[in-house]
Amino acid sequence: MKTIFTGALCLLLALTAFGQAKQFTISGYLKDESNGEALIGANVFVREISGGTTANVYGFYSITLAEGSYNLDVSYVGYGDTHKVIDLTQDIRLDLELRSADAELETVVVTSEAIDENVASIEMSTIELEMKAIEKLPAFAGEVDVLKSIQLLPGVSSVGEGTAGFNVRGGSVGQNLVLLDEAPVYQSSHLFGFFSVFNPDAVKDVKLYKGGIPTRYGGRLSSILDIRMKEGNNKDYDVAGGVGTVFSRLAVEGPIKKDKSSFIIAGRRSYADVLVRPFTNMLSDGAGMYFYDLTAKTNFNINDKNRVYVSGYLGRDVFSFDESQGFDWGNRTATVRWNHLYGNKLFSNVSAFYSNYDYGFSFGTNKLDKFDWAAEVSTWNFKPEFNWFLNVNNELTFGGEAILYGFEPANASSVNNGIRTDISLDRRKALETAVYLSNDQKLSDKLFAQYGVRFSYFNNLGGSLMAYGDTLAGVEKPLLSVTEKGDWESIASYQNVEPRASLRYQLSESSSLKASYNRMSQYIHQISNTTASTPIDIWQPSDNNIAPQMGNQVAMGYFRNIGGKRFETSAEVYYKWNKNQVDYIDGAELFINEFIASQLLSGVGRAYGLELYVKKNAGRLTGWVSYTLGKSELKVDGIKYGDDRKNREGNWYATRFDQRHNLKVAGFYDLTERVSLSANFSFMSGTPTTFPTDRYMSAGYVIPYVSGSERNNFRIPNYHRLDASLTINNVWRGKKNRSGNDHIVFSVYNLYARKNPFSIYFSQGRDRQMGDAPQQTVAKQLSLIGTLIPAVTYNFKF
Repeated sequence: MKTIFTGALCLLLALTAFGQAKQFTISGYLKDESNGEALIGANVFVREISGGTTANVYGFYSITLAEGSYNLDVSYVGYGDTHKVIDLTQDIRLDLELRSADAELETVVVTSEAIDENVASIEMSTIELEMKAIEKLPAFAGEVDVLKSIQLLPGVSSVGEGTAGFNVRGGSVGQNLVLLDEAPVYQSSHLFGFFSVFNPDAVKDVKLYKGGIPTRYGGRLSSILDIRMKEGNNKDYDVAGGVGTVFSRLAVEGPIKKDKSSFIIAGRRSYADVLVRPFTNMLSDGAGMYFYDLTAKTNFNINDKNRVYVSGYLGRDVFSFDESQGFDWGNRTATVRWNHLYGNKLFSNVSAFYSNYDYGFSFGTNKLDKFDWAAEVSTWNFKPEFNWFLNVNNELTFGGEAILYGFEPANASSVNNGIRTDISLDRRKALETAVYLSNDQKLSDKLFAQYGVRFSYFNNLGGSLMAYGDTLAGVEKPLLSVTEKGDWESIASYQNVEPRASLRYQLSESSSLKASYNRMSQYIHQISNTTASTPIDIWQPSDNNIAPQMGNQVAMGYFRNIGGKRFETSAEVYYKWNKNQVDYIDGAELFINEFIASQLLSGVGRAYGLELYVKKNAGRLTGWVSYTLGKSELKVDGIKYGDDRKNREGNWYATRFDQRHNLKVAGFYDLTERVSLSANFSFMSGTPTTFPTDRYMSAGYVIPYVSGSERNNFRIPNYHRLDASLTINNVWRGKKNRSGNDHIVFSVYNLYARKNPFSIYFSQGRDRQMGDAPQQTVAKQLSLIGTLIPAVTYNFKF
């Protein structure tokens, strides 16, 4: 593999160096004038070559040009343009600060971004949202939420309210890699999915890759959600926060040394349990339901070539029935990063980070009879990455990473009549490594390519090596032998080559065609036999019995802007095919099961669909409409599906998160300079579920069962919901001796009180029927939210 990378690097250098005239480099950092924050993806456009470059995630850019005079236009969404005339006779370091455009929206949109940048960019199947846009959306209980916001865009959904995580293009929740300042977050939701763990006061940038995934990312099949935290204001002190119906927030940021170093600390805590406790006995004896989180970051500009960032997160959910019973779960992350410039063309970032997710529950009203279970997954990661700005036509990205996983599937015990029994499972560990290389290359004025490869290696280390025998598909495998391995001995190892490629062909200044292909490997698996992802799902590494998941995706899209970017439109089609998809035998027992691999099944999956998107950027009325037509299916030996008259072994069946139609509408209307309205509407086809097809009677009770063990043979009813909000800005601003800004938000979630189904279950009447009269059964719908929910939130910054 080393030979491949060395040869590719030499070829790129030879191609780009051949025949070049005398050249010089313009490089530097692009930042916000008001607070010193890096402007991720800001554009540097050179008029003379009708092209340019963009700043990386740390705000650094570099562009190499032939000797001469050039006009540079520097721009970023929501900021005023900066124009520079450069006489390029030597290398130039040009750091710029852009000023936020406090003008009408229409003016900002027209002047704040390079014309048709979304059309000209190589990226497709990518969603990027600024916090300014997220803050305008109506949200549950009036609280701004990152995960709920991305679900309003094409290809992203969930299986219902009260479920953790999100689904992307027919993939499961466990197939999404969620990163907070590069550290993985294994549980991204608070309060069983109603809120995300990301404090909006501390978030700077949100980017979701659904396809065309760059080589620097790996480890999951469906998507990468990359969330970057604010660095902190290095010019002035700011205090921001909000007081809402469910929780309150407070964030403090400011310079440690002006223009050199800064910090931000942001915290949240829900308090419904505190407010309700005096008025009810339901929360006596230690019962409660709350969450909290704390986010912090600091950075130090050592000199012009070196900068260090340190960030962390701590969050927890507690759902207790009393002092000794309940659930709890939480994330902890820590990230240290070092930026270094080697000259003016080579930028490096070296990251080391740690992530831990622990979760568990306890039952039992006294010490003599109780049950305790806890589990966790930990990640230690080291990742060096380099950006080499070779010339105006080529940008090379290369690097590697090493990930050490620790799994504790069960630290459990039961106490029966005072006798304690330890039923814990052994800890497991694994090592995943990868190297990657890619190039962004301008092939012609119309054709641009991004191509590369990632090579990954995985090794399951230490513990019990279990060998199982063959059996009929769908039947538990018999255990043949157990061999104990040393702590660092290999249980099983895998290696995979993951090619990636994207193309963009510019049809005109306002339209383009794009295509992409990526192959992904996923070596850890989220194990769950519930209908939706929960905070207590188990994470399992690949081993000699569980092969890593492999996924391929191709996508094509047409992108067009209308009226000078007043309207952005796009249409994308995608097709995904995966192998080694995990499913379970009927009646699988996945909880505290040392022999869990004996009850797992492996199959293939596919998902395909069409995504349409229209966005209006300018005027008093702005917003977007997104529509996804999709299908997600599995085929697993041992799982039956289809007509009884046919052979049903190994037929395709819909996944639990398959949604045929997904329509989302978001709108914003400025009534005045201070008052605005916003609304969003969601419609989703009902998701599949498994209903009983037959029944038999026993002692007067109905016992339902599924004939032929069919999976997901019915669908719950369709889901639709309308939310609305009214925002009043600058409630106190403008009064004498007052500074800063604030706004108050009045919102209504589920405006027309739709009782959306979460699940359907069956029950029978309490009275037994006499004689041969059949017992009556009824289907009942469970709705987690069956009414409208009003809320008021006050937000401030000074």
